[in-house]
Amino acid sequence: MAAEYQEEDSLGKAYDARLMRRLLHYLRPYRWRVVAAVLVLLLSAAIELVIPWVTGLAIDRAIPARDTTLLWQLGAIFAAAMLIGFVLEATQVLLTTTLGQHVMYDLRRQIFAHLQRLNLSFYDRTPVGRLMTRVTSDVEVLNELFSSGVVAVFGDVFTLVFIAGFMFAVDWQLALVTFLVIPLVFVAAAAFRKRIRDAYRDIRIRLARINAFLQERISGMSVIQLFGRERDTGGKFRKIADDHLEAHLRSVTYYALFFPVIEVLTAASLASAIAYGGMRILGGSLSVGVLTAFIMYARRFYRPIQDLSEKYNMLQDAMASSERIFRLLDEPVSEAETNELPAAAPRITRGEIEFKDVWFAYRTLDGESLPSGATPADADAFDWVLRGVSFKAVTGQRVAVVGHTGAGKTTLIGLLMRFYEPQRGEILIDGVPIRDIPVRELRTYIGLVLQDVFIFSESVAYNIRLGRTDISDAQVQQAAARVGADRFIDALPQKYETPLGERGHSLSVGERQLLSFARALAFDPLILVLDEATSSVDSALEARIEAALDELMRGRTSIVIAHRLSTIQHADRILVMHHGEIVESGTHAELLAAGGLYSRLYELQFAGRGDAAA
Repeated sequence: MAAEYQEEDSLGKAYDARLMRRLLHYLRPYRWRVVAAVLVLLLSAAIELVIPWVTGLAIDRAIPARDTTLLWQLGAIFAAAMLIGFVLEATQVLLTTTLGQHVMYDLRRQIFAHLQRLNLSFYDRTPVGRLMTRVTSDVEVLNELFSSGVVAVFGDVFTLVFIAGFMFAVDWQLALVTFLVIPLVFVAAAAFRKRIRDAYRDIRIRLARINAFLQERISGMSVIQLFGRERDTGGKFRKIADDHLEAHLRSVTYYALFFPVIEVLTAASLASAIAYGGMRILGGSLSVGVLTAFIMYARRFYRPIQDLSEKYNMLQDAMASSERIFRLLDEPVSEAETNELPAAAPRITRGEIEFKDVWFAYRTLDGESLPSGATPADADAFDWVLRGVSFKAVTGQRVAVVGHTGAGKTTLIGLLMRFYEPQRGEILIDGVPIRDIPVRELRTYIGLVLQDVFIFSESVAYNIRLGRTDISDAQVQQAAARVGADRFIDALPQKYETPLGERGHSLSVGERQLLSFARALAFDPLILVLDEATSSVDSALEARIEAALDELMRGRTSIVIAHRLSTIQHADRILVMHHGEIVESGTHAELLAAGGLYSRLYELQFAGRGDAAA
């Protein structure tokens, strides 16, 4: 567990000017809203001066002189100041809260857009729960910074400056006495900040662990229940939750100690002011009204100090969250995301595929993950999955790839789709290196059907067209009919508008496979890639699917990765892979006659069924 979250533990820098500049960049589209919020805070700080001043005048002038007119005037000013203060505070909350929400909206959209452009190799090494924490909790922390932190700090600073300036202007000696405890306040605040920073960091670390654990265990709940591991899983979650609770309780404890300490110091300040001011009153050098105003000012003065301590800790928390977010946003996207097809390059029209001396590794021999396309400094240190793979699939040809598990079959597809980049060699379509083709354009030429079909929690029609508006309802229904999916779709309550639920749990494995075939057919690709596409269906359904696939593959270049050799006997060419290399190539009959690896695989699958010699 510790190793898995090492990245989280390494974060938590108190302040970083570079990060703050990047954060403030998100305020630029809303700069006038920021200006308005600062002006409102400036007016609010000024209003803070009015009420104690009016109270002092009432005590020193209106009441001793029994001047009811002045008293009513001062009362009206007091009420007006309260009303204006209420309006300004409501306006300030509205401005800063909407500001924080807009920034959070922009940031989440940017993160999600970036996540969609990252190479799949990034997801191989990053827990999904950690990414969920970035988009939810870490962005929420920045929302708090913008809505009640970075702008509101100006209000606290203005209030401190205005009150301190006014107090020194009225009576500098009494002001000095009132502010005697300020050094102790800063000492307490500094001690509090250090401890609460550590507690905040621990809370974020443990929250990321909870998210990662929940995502993995909920996704694998069927396995947990099947093997009766509920108690063990519950115990592990309890430990993570206990750590999260402990971090929160530490944070609460620090707050519970800090605020009473500040209140005690505030009380000591007020007591000093009352004692010194009382002696001044007895000596005739100070009025009761001035002392009353000073006491009110003092209480208003120490409140922003408490707020600033909280906002400093909020800033520290935001620095940790922003560092994690920007680390994610700084992850390099797929190199071809922004590539443009050269104007002189031929368009992709035939669908001819060629692999030329392709080498690929996911990691080194030491188990260290490799960035996609990393150039090997020491080729012997790489754990090669593919070794010098070369072959060509001409237009309209059906090429099957077979081999033992781990031979590198599926990796070929990942490289063709540019989910990963090879360390050596190149892949071409119609003679054009796929590195020169923008990823989005490349994938429009290829229809991919996987063994593990992903169904979104949307309608049947959505899962076939995947939101594309240029695929009509008629085309959706035609695609479903051609692969035989219309039989079970017509039996659903709302037919093509029936919601399928998360991961299509209401469908059988075979029905999900049929939907994936309909999806590929609706997109009408130039190249068709099937990765163990019929391995999860029964024989009767397989026969129906084979008939549909025969029509689907007609006229298209097709690459079929198959475990069941019965499904690829009629392929134009069969490639046999072993330990990342193509060791045999030919038709079904040629490979059987050669008596090599393919022949042995075939005999193993059909041994005892009486059709091994077919």
